[in-house]
Amino acid sequence: MENQHSQAWLRAMPVVFVLIWSTGFIVARYGMPNSPPFTFLLWRYIFSILCFVLWVKWARVPWPQGRVQWLHLAVTGVLMHAGYLGGVWAAVKVGMGAGLTALIVGLQPVLTAIWLSARGGHVSRRQWQGLALGFVGLAMVVSRKLDGGIEVTPWSLTMIIMALVSITTGTLYQKRFVKPCDVRTANAVQLMAAYVVTLPIALMETEPALWNAEMTWALAWSVLALTLGGSSLFYILIQRGAAAAVTSLMYLVPPTTAVMAWVLFNEPITLVTLAGIAVTAVGVSLVVRPPKITA
Repeated sequence: MENQHSQAWLRAMPVVFVLIWSTGFIVARYGMPNSPPFTFLLWRYIFSILCFVLWVKWARVPWPQGRVQWLHLAVTGVLMHAGYLGGVWAAVKVGMGAGLTALIVGLQPVLTAIWLSARGGHVSRRQWQGLALGFVGLAMVVSRKLDGGIEVTPWSLTMIIMALVSITTGTLYQKRFVKPCDVRTANAVQLMAAYVVTLPIALMETEPALWNAEMTWALAWSVLALTLGGSSLFYILIQRGAAAAVTSLMYLVPPTTAVMAWVLFNEPITLVTLAGIAVTAVGVSLVVRPPKITA
């Protein structure tokens, strides 16, 4: 019975990850107007570290062994937390539209597959077709948000490209160098490294943080759901799965976010959006579906 529950959880893990990760847009909508980006992220790291340390102490799980493992985790923390989140939040804060942001970051699965192929990793023809189809679907989903009024500056473009390179490199680096260890201690080390890198940038921001109800809600959800939940699931998925298949799940985030925005904020969903969601789902299914075993 316990094994059945374990298998059911493993099957549900990608779905839960996509649902949690998609709420990042909702958090940004509430938190962004009330705080400069790196100050918000700094507080997110502080409270997340505190939660993980208390969780580790309560569960009495071992910390990673050896300086090399700590170093590898620190590198992934800088890339996947400070680099990725900092780049996305900074780009949106200075005016880059949510649709263009999602489209550029959505190149991550393709870049991952290109890198794997260049390094001799196996990406099947079916998976390449799925990656291409998924990106087309993603473009259809965010197309409405690409209409008019998009402000692209050298700074915003630099930030979003930094985010794309950071999350792609961080995913590949973790898969290659980080040895399996407890997800709670691994996340704590990653966040500590992200905090160290983010602190001096946050101290340079002059805009004050407004500690109102929306800011508090956004920060609490960022810590409890996105970091403790979403980041932990992403870590586990990378450790357990093929990098191309795991990163292809990112294609499903904008479509899921579109549905959430329709429910919460009454943002319209067009026929193109619905078609894009269907195309994206088919593309991802081609990537993550296990290959047929021939006799």
